[in-house]
Amino acid sequence: MRKTSEAGAGGHDRDDALSPVGRETLQDRVYAQLRNSLINGMFDAGDILRIVDLAERLQTSTMPVREALGRLVSEQALESLPNRSVRVPLITRDRLDDLARARILIEGKMVTLALPNLTADDFAVLKQINVDCDKAFEQHGKDIGHVTSALNQRFHFHIYHAARSQVLIPIVESLWLQSGAIIRKAAHIHDEQGGLAATNHHWALIEALERRDPEGAMLSLSNDICRSFDLIRGRLDAEAQIFTEGEDHG
Repeated sequence: MRKTSEAGAGGHDRDDALSPVGRETLQDRVYAQLRNSLINGMFDAGDILRIVDLAERLQTSTMPVREALGRLVSEQALESLPNRSVRVPLITRDRLDDLARARILIEGKMVTLALPNLTADDFAVLKQINVDCDKAFEQHGKDIGHVTSALNQRFHFHIYHAARSQVLIPIVESLWLQSGAIIRKAAHIHDEQGGLAATNHHWALIEALERRDPEGAMLSLSNDICRSFDLIRGRLDAEAQIFTEGEDHG
């Protein structure tokens, strides 16, 4: 069983992601910090999250942490374990396929709703986020998974909030809660393999939105989502092949 992670695949200290919280609306603030950490890829798939450890890092009692974790389990962002701890769900092909379908469907609608509302200022923000993301990948830093995941989240949600849908935004947030570890893992795989720029589909999405092309925007978004998920599928297939070959030689 994996122990609670203090340093992820990229080697960064996760304590930095969870700062102490004040007493006001304590339960909601603990929940919000854990939720944002999951969305931004601060935890790896399979990471075990223990109540006592998290309470110590957040400098709070165990009660608000327990309640926050319970909420996140109900939202399928985490899953319960028999020993009263919880973990970030493992990555499986079925889970990948299900999340990819849902994200393409819901987020595709969001970009078409956002398209007529985006301004020149919005496009300037989106382009700067892309530039920052490109620089992060060029540096190959140990925090690349976290840094690029956070920038990726900012990019997408800047667009989605322009859709002005109070109903759909929470649905998208739920999907991202379940996808954070996947996006983080994909960033590390891309950094290892190189190839097409990670922001390539983001730039294509901006261009489609600027020319007010809903079909082009949905295609670019779909390509962007599929790229991350395909990187994970490829890694799962490679690991499965290694395991099978090991059994054959055994």
